Amino acid sequence: MSDTTTTANPSMQALLSQELKRELAITRRLLERVPTEQFGWQPHAKSMKLGTLASHMANLIGFLQMSLSADATDMATMKMPESPTTTDEVLRRFDVNAENIHKALADVDDATFNAMWTMRRGEQTLMAMPRTTVARVLVLNHLIHHRGQMSVYLRLLDIPVPAIYGGSADEAPQR
Repeated sequence: MSDTTTTANPSMQALLSQELKRELAITRRLLERVPTEQFGWQPHAKSMKLGTLASHMANLIGFLQMSLSADATDMATMKMPESPTTTDEVLRRFDVNAENIHKALADVDDATFNAMWTMRRGEQTLMAMPRTTVARVLVLNHLIHHRGQMSVYLRLLDIPVPAIYGGSADEAPQR
């Protein structure tokens, strides 16, 4: 039996943990720049407000932990936390969720990570997918999508945009 945690053949959760660490650090740098006094600002009537977008980014990373903690989640019975009203609250929520993701990943094996997870609302199935897909689509891709939105919001508000993947017009690339 081979060890799936070696560097030659790292486990799924080890690979994801490395990627999450990098992507969450980038996301936090963006969220740090969101001014509380601009939470109600939105670039267009159909767009999310800045505070709503920041809160959504802080919360959505919790989907991975949620999917790893049970085979199904019932949104009808799940208590949603209050929306943060300040940048500090957004950052605290983000930090707690990020820490919880890493703890949850440390406790699962590849079989669990490849198993199905279902999101329901009562008896209605909203989605069912392998947890690897939850990690990639509902968490990482979704987060990166909203990071792009946040970058545009910050630019429109004339707030310096941090380097993300390479340089930024506002600062040197992170190394």
